[in-house]
Amino acid sequence: MKEKIIIFDTTLRDGEQSLKSSLTVQEKIKIAFSLEQMGIDVIEVGFPISSPGDFKSTEVIAANIKNSTICSLARCVEKDIEAAALAMSKSSNFRIHLFLGTSSLHIKSKLKRSFSEIIDLAVFSIKKAKKYTDNIEFSCEDAGRTEIDNLCKIVELAIKAGANTINIPDTVGYTIPNEFSKIITSLYNRVPNIESAIISVHCHNDLGMAVGNSISAIQSGARQIEGTINGLGERAGNTALEEIIMAIKIRSDILNVFTNINCEEIYKTSKIVSNICKVPIPFNKSIVGSNVYSHSSGVHQDGVLKNRNNYEIISPETVGMKPVQLNLTSRSGRAAVKHRMEKLGYLEKEYDLNKLYANFLILADKKGRIFDHDLEALVFMDIKKIKYTYFQLDSFDVTSGSDGVSVASVTLFCGKEKKTSITKTRNGIIAAVYKTINRIVGYPIFLKKCSLISNGINNDSIFKLDIIVRYCNRDFFGTGSSFDFLNSVIKAMIYVLNDIFRFKEMSFRKEEIKKEK
Repeated sequence: MKEKIIIFDTTLRDGEQSLKSSLTVQEKIKIAFSLEQMGIDVIEVGFPISSPGDFKSTEVIAANIKNSTICSLARCVEKDIEAAALAMSKSSNFRIHLFLGTSSLHIKSKLKRSFSEIIDLAVFSIKKAKKYTDNIEFSCEDAGRTEIDNLCKIVELAIKAGANTINIPDTVGYTIPNEFSKIITSLYNRVPNIESAIISVHCHNDLGMAVGNSISAIQSGARQIEGTINGLGERAGNTALEEIIMAIKIRSDILNVFTNINCEEIYKTSKIVSNICKVPIPFNKSIVGSNVYSHSSGVHQDGVLKNRNNYEIISPETVGMKPVQLNLTSRSGRAAVKHRMEKLGYLEKEYDLNKLYANFLILADKKGRIFDHDLEALVFMDIKKIKYTYFQLDSFDVTSGSDGVSVASVTLFCGKEKKTSITKTRNGIIAAVYKTINRIVGYPIFLKKCSLISNGINNDSIFKLDIIVRYCNRDFFGTGSSFDFLNSVIKAMIYVLNDIFRFKEMSFRKEEIKKEK
């Protein structure tokens, strides 16, 4: 019979600690609601004694979350315990999470106490917290580096004092999976009252093993996993809960456990956390990255077209993502090109696949990624006549004053003709550049989406801008990279305008062919 794994989320506590600025109450409650809808069992919402803001946000969330257990962190200090209990008093279902260093390093250099004093403090604090709730979690901070004899002893006494969840954290991400597994196994073998508590683990990712350690702990008997959405957290971050949840789901044959998580809410929650915390999701991030369900290699694309299981162990719909179509690049094979043409409504007899594919490779080497309108252009136009760079930048000048007015002057080559325009706006420098270029070109376009990624530090930063423009009921993608922010903006705009120009030429040629027929 499969056993349940309790999912404990600490995005609003440990995750927030890694951010450059604290989240507002409104931001925290939005994340909390998303976590609740996702089916998270326990939400650790803060450390109430740490600040008035943390106390307030804990209080508000405790009053509004009904389906998940609310949890607050507290040191083994009376004032901490009282603050945690008071902040969560409006909740009918809350947990107090106590923590105390148990490794010799922490005891001697941080706490400056003896191990016997640590035991007394832990027992006293657990009994104090029990006055407010029966739901008590005790964390042996730095358990991964705690002598096993000491760890077994304090766990036994913590359970005896009333803790019904015992957390074994790998606080600094020091252990490796088989080592961490042995720690959990030793606790089950040596602690006589271990069955009276849930064993939990909270693994950090300093050596990149947080998820691996957590999985090994499950296999050794742990029944609660602590982590964060997108792996946010101190230093290298925490166990990424979306990875744990999907590992449990996909490898249930080996792990023989389950969660109560609504997996279709994973991607939405991930995006909400990313947007509010202003921490972009890496494109190759497991489970929720934009590239995870994409395929560029011709061999992979052919395999996916025949059976998605050939190269996908998770479907994007499972985590709430939309199906991702194959990326057409110079690495794509004939099968992917043929498949895309079929999706566009073209029969194989209506075009020469060999000729189309040969021209496709030429354009893909120049352009990078090929879109639907590019394929159609290759069908209806001679590759030699396709104008790849009709629009080219000559010069630009952009200023932004303290009065909020941005002025952009841009000069473009439109074919062989040079055109200049100037725009003033209070909507920012991107809007100024966008409107100026649009005036020159004269296309009825709408800037649908604009996202900026900066890689590097100070003068070494590379700005990458991705935009989506709507034109004639179609989306056109543009991208631009530069050490200069404005240059990347203009490059992205010119990229997408050249795409639209080719689309217009293709549409014109398509109509001519229809008339000829």
